[in-house]
Amino acid sequence: MDLPVTVTLPGRLGDPTLELRSDPRSDPRMLALFAPYGIDGTAPDLPVTRQSPLEELLATALGVEQAFEGLFGALLSDVHAPTGLTSTVETITGVDGNDITLYVDRLADATGPQPGLLHLHGGGMAILTSATSAVWRQRLAAAGCVVVGVEFRNAGGSLGPHPFPAGLNDCASALDWMHERRAELGLSSIVVTGESGGGNLSVATALKAKREGRLDHLDGVYAQVPFVFGGYDAPDPALPSLIENEGYVIGPSVMTLMASLYDPDGEHAKDPLAWPYYATIDDVAGLPPHVVTTDELDPLRDEGQAYLRTLQKAGVRATGHVYNGVPHAAELLAAAALPDLFDRALRDVVAFAHSVTGT
Repeated sequence: MDLPVTVTLPGRLGDPTLELRSDPRSDPRMLALFAPYGIDGTAPDLPVTRQSPLEELLATALGVEQAFEGLFGALLSDVHAPTGLTSTVETITGVDGNDITLYVDRLADATGPQPGLLHLHGGGMAILTSATSAVWRQRLAAAGCVVVGVEFRNAGGSLGPHPFPAGLNDCASALDWMHERRAELGLSSIVVTGESGGGNLSVATALKAKREGRLDHLDGVYAQVPFVFGGYDAPDPALPSLIENEGYVIGPSVMTLMASLYDPDGEHAKDPLAWPYYATIDDVAGLPPHVVTTDELDPLRDEGQAYLRTLQKAGVRATGHVYNGVPHAAELLAAAALPDLFDRALRDVVAFAHSVTGT
């Protein structure tokens, strides 16, 4: 006799009333850190839509940027920068004739070649600055890498408004600078890496390099929780995590805000350089090795995994893993409560950078 089987869908797919704090999958250590800041519930909707006037979108983005800067600073206040580093600042000229600031960190007593990491910060390509991820870059440098952080132009916030492809062009220019100085910087390889919007820019930088015949400039890509879909106000049924984890730290309205600023007229809605989710097998064939990581409770989880599957179908050496029990980028943002996840992420990026062969 067959017994009846009851299947309960995960997260808000099974119970639309769930919040991060009540989802049984949530790591309690993370919840304890998030609760005092009110981010253990469901993210509120913003008072703008994709159809709002550009001036309103930009003003809202600036306010969101300021709020996130304060929040991230508080969450990471007990995560200290390492010592023993040499830090320099470079200013280069981008392909659009603009100045780009680069922050270079490395061990002061390093000997011999080291892996190079071109780091692109998060913020949906629209907000935040490289300062937000300074400690992460410095931790990577202390683990034995030469890390170059890029202050690319944003589509909004204090460094905007510069919609697509401005920020991507800056990242590509920084990659060219780094490649040209492999010997000077003592690099054994170059890996492009970033989180969230920086994950988008990391994979898009590789796609752009392929289109332009510059694939020899990079040896790998490590994309963390990439923001690569773009259509957050009209979710794709192929991406159930957008509903399953809706509002966990980030909601559809803030994601739509970033996407609207990055491509204000929607001209690039399915351009893989703007939204790599739409890349085809032909687009990605021949790319260097990739790692794409995702978070179980992240609305963006499934789009990152979809891009990973496209890479694998194309024969690219690509792998990834999921951080269970946490929402978007919490393995980095909740480092004070989840040092094991933070350390794992750190070790994994560094190990990958050591594993690829420089050209």
